[in-house]
Amino acid sequence: MRMRAQIRFLADQRRLHLQDGPIDLIIEAFGPVGEIEVAYRAAAQRFVSVLDELCGELQLLRQPARQHDPLPAGSVARRMVAAVAPYAERNFITPMAAVAGAVAEEILESMTSAANLSRAYVNDGGDIALHLAPGEQLVAGMADGPERLSLFATLTLDSNQPVRGIATSGWRGRSFSLGIADAVTVLAERAAMADAAATIIANAVDLPGHPNVVRVPACDLAPDSDLGARRITQNVGELFESEIAAALDAGVAVSESLLSAGLIHSAALHLQGRTRVVVASRANTLEETRPCDRSLVHA
Repeated sequence: MRMRAQIRFLADQRRLHLQDGPIDLIIEAFGPVGEIEVAYRAAAQRFVSVLDELCGELQLLRQPARQHDPLPAGSVARRMVAAVAPYAERNFITPMAAVAGAVAEEILESMTSAANLSRAYVNDGGDIALHLAPGEQLVAGMADGPERLSLFATLTLDSNQPVRGIATSGWRGRSFSLGIADAVTVLAERAAMADAAATIIANAVDLPGHPNVVRVPACDLAPDSDLGARRITQNVGELFESEIAAALDAGVAVSESLLSAGLIHSAALHLQGRTRVVVASRANTLEETRPCDRSLVHA
């Protein structure tokens, strides 16, 4: 029998930490104290069954997405399948590409359905679902990679904008990547949508066959990986400026196509100190990093 889910407050006594196996969430809610308490109880109650539900359909969720596939039973799994469906025809992708965003969405929905909150976020390892009541804002800080905690930009999200999901992917992250991006951060209408799109864009930031890029079969590191024998990036050596530009150009092209299709709202692509930004409007222009208040959400 596996250990039960771990639920506790962090040292600041404001944020709730929920952990169960590979799922690791940081939650923060804003509003009247009583409403926050209700929201946190709802999150905890929903969280304890999420991993078991996913494990029950794991075989299906690890299969490549195909159009007209049967829908899974679980609500989180259904979010995952819906998020990757737009890519099924042209790309290799499995519903697992959207698992973190889908979990974040599910927990956030349990909170907002139970309580009246002004703001809230659920951060699942950098994939973030957001709630913003009318007139509210949150500041998102974008890091240059999960192993380097410095922020390279910040972004203010307003309630009148459609963005309610942020996700980050790259070869340095906790999940495998086929590309060489240090980090690709995507803003979309939902967290699961952002999660799937970040995976696709990060895979596109690439220099196929480059001698300074070390790749190994995913199954060598994780025998049950949904990527099978596909070669995932393990290290990226120093690149020339022209090579960085070429890799980022490839990612930008994919980002622009997803933007045109309405699948993302914005994207920031980061590789070896260089950043490209694709935005739908000037309202979401990245700003230089500056000190922020307690509403900062890291992506």
